[in-house]
Amino acid sequence: MIRIGKISYWHVHAWDYTKQAQEHPDAQIVAVWDENPERGREAAEKQGVRFHESLDDMLQSDDIDAVIVDAPTSMHREVMLKAAAAGKHIFTEKVIAATLQEVNDIIKAVKENQVKFTVSLPRLNDGYTLAIREVLEQGLLGTVTLVRVRLSHNGATAGWLPEHFYSLEECRGGALIDLGCHPMYLTRLFLGEEAIDVQANFGYITGKEVEDNAVATLSTAAGAVGVVEAGFVNNFSPFTIEIHGTDGTILYGTPDSKLLIRSTKKEEYKDAWVELPVPANRASAFEQWISHIQEDTVAEENIAYAVELTKLMEAANRSAKEHRAVRLDELQA
Repeated sequence: MIRIGKISYWHVHAWDYTKQAQEHPDAQIVAVWDENPERGREAAEKQGVRFHESLDDMLQSDDIDAVIVDAPTSMHREVMLKAAAAGKHIFTEKVIAATLQEVNDIIKAVKENQVKFTVSLPRLNDGYTLAIREVLEQGLLGTVTLVRVRLSHNGATAGWLPEHFYSLEECRGGALIDLGCHPMYLTRLFLGEEAIDVQANFGYITGKEVEDNAVATLSTAAGAVGVVEAGFVNNFSPFTIEIHGTDGTILYGTPDSKLLIRSTKKEEYKDAWVELPVPANRASAFEQWISHIQEDTVAEENIAYAVELTKLMEAANRSAKEHRAVRLDELQA
């Protein structure tokens, strides 16, 4: 049984990860710490577990093997360095941190203390992603030329996002660094190569401190372009994937959750759109984390994409602020 200490209920998905832990046969939440003591006590009481006033005290507990981190993004480096130093395995909400320098500090601590580390990048494990990866590996689109992924909701205009999600100090950004993480790592995955620069434009429809409407474009050395779109101000905006190549195109979610292909590489795909089957999701990031702890393995792909995600987000934030394209090699490691 993996005994887990829950670090904060700040994030909107904190209770989702709690549920995953409760439903996993080999995991159990045994303690809670929260930078907001009132919220933390309430969460601990709801689960019938103990609340710690001090994070250091919780991390020194011998009956805790691991932690789930849902603290503000601005606290990620601090709490994860402490958790790693205490020898606790770490599962964290994306992003790992807001800057590459902070992420590298965390990764170094994880390696030095030999703890198992996994980041919640859930759409890497969804069936449509697995199906698209297979199509790309088969070369059915030829050379990928453009990837577009869009994810948005009406959290700001409908008022259901918590107010602290609009705090630049706590979140280090708005729609892009939160919801936009998913289209960002998917765009990078489908491009099949690293970006060399990022250009971002932010909108402030509701006048919040952080952007609620965002687009970022990624350029690669081969000339492919990635378009990442995210927003908190959109109704009826389907999750959308477009991948275009020299020999074909894949569409997903426009507007229905169907995976469609056209390709000159196969006769049956040349003359009309063909719907491809979408397999079941593979094990979730949380389930994979538990397995890594039990089997003494490393989440190599997950961590690699999570580190690159922060690089892209840091570049996008800088681009929007400075009104220019930001090269990835400008970032301080």
